[in-house]
Amino acid sequence: MFIGSASFYLSIDWSNSLKDKRQCMKSITDKMKNKFNISVAEIEENDNHKVGVIGFACVSNSKLHAEKTVDTVLKFAENNTEAEIYNIEIEIL
Repeated sequence: MFIGSASFYLSIDWSNSLKDKRQCMKSITDKMKNKFNISVAEIEENDNHKVGVIGFACVSNSKLHAEKTVDTVLKFAENNTEAEIYNIEIEIL
């Protein structure tokens, strides 16, 4: 069994409130869950309306498949949010 996980920060400069941030975060996490059937959540910076942190994980019977899934999800996230993604951390176990 292999576990692919990653976390990344989102810079949400246009956000003026926690409500704006949560709307952005919910939008991207819901899209990720629905498209890739992964576990995903906001994991840090809950009270900062300019920064969000998302973590996700997948389980596979192949290391290569876990790596490809993580890479695909990250590319999808970059293309489907108005926020800037930075500080990506990836781990394959």
